[in-house]
This record gives sequence, structure tokens and C-alpha cells, in this order.
Amino acid sequence: MQYEGKVWRYGDNIDTDVIIPARYLNTFEPKELAKHCMVDIDESFAANVQEGDIMVGGENFGCGSSREHAPVAIKASGVPVVIAASFARIFYRNGINIGLPLLELGDEVKKIKAGDRLRVDVGTGTVEDLTTGAVFHAPPLPGFVQDIAKAGGLVAYVKQGAAL
Repeated sequence: MQYEGKVWRYGDNIDTDVIIPARYLNTFEPKELAKHCMVDIDESFAANVQEGDIMVGGENFGCGSSREHAPVAIKASGVPVVIAASFARIFYRNGINIGLPLLELGDEVKKIKAGDRLRVDVGTGTVEDLTTGAVFHAPPLPGFVQDIAKAGGLVAYVKQGAAL
């Protein structure tokens, strides 16, 4: 699975309340959640994100509550992959559950800037910064996690008859 898009860059400790503020949790409709994604730290995100754009964060991305709404809002915004130095474990698991690939790049993520254009191969873990020419290597997603993402999430994967 390969993706190419413009970077939306965020810092360390971006919590789920910032990704989708609690005041918008009266729905689980993905497109409605997407309208409010990142609104408290980046009012321009929801209005300007394009299908295929890539979200990049720092350390502990997705910390806070265990709500699945946060990765749902990101995915429904058109973001096909999130890259960070590290992810909060429950956010990471929720991302897998809904079919949103997440790659951990460690300190190398600091070299990626807002507005850069990336090409990401989740199968190999290769992240190419097409703006600067830099190439980074994240641990690739295991095959079954890629299969879950291709299916659209864990529920769809199981419905397809995949063995767990």
C-alpha cells in the first residue's frame, strides 16, 4: 500500500481531545467527525485537507482517552496514513481496528515539515520526502495489519473470512 500527499504537521503529545474535541462526540458518523478534526489546534485542517494528505506527529501521538472517534475522524478526513515519532498504544490499536495505517519513525520524524510532499509505502516502511529528497525507514506494518487496512478495518477483515 502506497500513498502520496501533502504533510499536515503536528507536535508531541497530541491527545484524542485535540484530534476530535469531546463537544463533537454526539455522533459516530465519520464525515461529521471529520468536519471537526483538529479544530482546537488547527482551524484550517478540516476545511483544507485533501484526500490523500498525510498527517505527521511527534512523540506519543493519540494519547489521552481510548475513544475510537479520533482515528475515525482522521481517516474520514481523507488521511490514508499517519506517521509519528511514536503513538499512544490504545490509539495505535484503534487505528489498526479501523484500517488506518500508522507508522512510527522515531526522531527522524523531526525532519519532516508541514507542506512537504511524502510518498509512503506501508509494506516496506519507506517514507520518501519528495520535497527534500530525504528517505526514512519505519518498521513496516506486518502483513496481516496491511490486510486489515486494505479490508477497511478489523470488522470488514473478519467478515471477509480472514483467519485471526
